[in-house]
Amino acid sequence: MGANIEIEEGLVFKPKFDANGLITAISQDAQTGQVLMVAYMNKEALDLTLETGKAVFYSRSRQKLWKKGEESGHVQKVQKILVDCDQDCIILKVSVDQGQCHVGYQSCFYRAVKDGSVDTLKFVAEKCYDPKQAYKKQV
Repeated sequence: MGANIEIEEGLVFKPKFDANGLITAISQDAQTGQVLMVAYMNKEALDLTLETGKAVFYSRSRQKLWKKGEESGHVQKVQKILVDCDQDCIILKVSVDQGQCHVGYQSCFYRAVKDGSVDTLKFVAEKCYDPKQAYKKQV
């Protein structure tokens, strides 16, 4: 019980990485509160984020570090890092200049389940940039 109290109520940052060495990281616009994206960090990504003040994640699909904005220019400048009670999830309060989703939206959460439906989505946002321009290397 003592260890839990230290983790849950203490002031030592001891992030709890999962069996794959990852921790869930939620990016949230520091001004508006809008959730921008959910990603993962390994220890190296978290350390780089703390050192540079810019969000760095770990891409599970590419198995490598991913510096947010390295291709698109849409960098996330970290204003504050919040940690949950058992230190297995963090929220990055970030400032951003424009869209954060790779398909052109401000947030990766641009659709919602349509009212009364169990399998249909509806758009709840509009694109704010052209991903073909931002990701010229990929087109």
